[in-house]
Amino acid sequence: MTLPQADVGNAPAEGRITDEAVAAARAMIGLHLRPEGPYLQDATADTLRNWCNGIGDLNPLYRDTGYGAGTRYGTILGHPMFPMAFGWLGRTRWGLPGVHGFYAGNDWELFRHVRPGDRITAIERVVGVEEKESKFSGRLVLQYVEASYYNQRGELVARALGTCTRHERKAARETGKYKEIVQHEYSDQERDRIDQMVLDEPKNIRGANVRYWEEVQEGEELPTIARGPLSLMDTMGFLVGCGRGHTHGVVLQAAVKHPGHFFRNPEAGGGVEYTGIGHHRESVAKEVGVPGTYDYGPQRSSWMCSLVTNWMGDAGVIKRVRTEMRRFNIMGDTTFCKGKVVRKYVKDNTGLVDIELAAENQRGELTTPGIATVALPSRDVRLPAFLDGSGVDLELPVTR
Repeated sequence: MTLPQADVGNAPAEGRITDEAVAAARAMIGLHLRPEGPYLQDATADTLRNWCNGIGDLNPLYRDTGYGAGTRYGTILGHPMFPMAFGWLGRTRWGLPGVHGFYAGNDWELFRHVRPGDRITAIERVVGVEEKESKFSGRLVLQYVEASYYNQRGELVARALGTCTRHERKAARETGKYKEIVQHEYSDQERDRIDQMVLDEPKNIRGANVRYWEEVQEGEELPTIARGPLSLMDTMGFLVGCGRGHTHGVVLQAAVKHPGHFFRNPEAGGGVEYTGIGHHRESVAKEVGVPGTYDYGPQRSSWMCSLVTNWMGDAGVIKRVRTEMRRFNIMGDTTFCKGKVVRKYVKDNTGLVDIELAAENQRGELTTPGIATVALPSRDVRLPAFLDGSGVDLELPVTR
């Protein structure tokens, strides 16, 4: 197996969004993909805790084996977003060669908990392609993939709709939508406030104190959590938490198969790097129109989930969490994750609560809107008790 020098350029490929390329992408709708990875398939006390380390989650239900043993579940549970570690959704692994892709968000419906001893598999399929115009790069393409995650017993654990946006690198660079954004300089007071929010977060983890459906009020706000200022430790830690790492011959073999997704970076002496290295190299980020190195969208989605799980308590079950990446989160930015209860209702004999999610940065810009649905235990004895979300069907359409 050889890699001709001409196949992998010295900069990320400058692919174009053409009618032919879009038609070829649409022709893939319905195809089952070979899932990326797998990375973390086996749930163990170590992998579950390491995932939590990668997203900064401190909830003992998801990381402390002694605590978990004393809960109604008899064990620690996987964080609801742990299946994401099998392989990220909404990635740019199909169609539109050389056209840059960004994770644009996902919409998860959760059915069963992941427990130590479980082994996760996934079926991933292409479910949609849509064209739009953007101020960032002009013509863009939205791609949708669906992944269904199963445990070793063949039980459906979760189903996720992943979305990615595809942009021509040259167009995004030349438009310069974000060129005026610079890394934020914090005052001591700002930094102290953020640090205190992070250190105080465990006080707002509901834990064993049952939150009943009847006590929740529409308009109620969830305690805000802070993630930041974003650093290289945060992004690299997320990769470690996901079990992701490609080095040396593993990278080169991937480049042989998919040369358009890799390039020989002069900053690395011609070493082969993935085009997504813009998460860590500012020069590459700027090549695709981003003002600096930036976060991993799946990590940000997981922060929004942690906001909800902190609030709902051990007895609550998160049934749905949807997040949309609307703005970049660059190095030095702080993300303030917020939530507000907007609806209470009963469906499938279960008390449900809808929560409006919103993440803002230190500039006051909305970066990540979303919604979550939580099942909470009820004091109404006519409603059955439950341990997971398998008894509720939200009747979500395939693409949404």
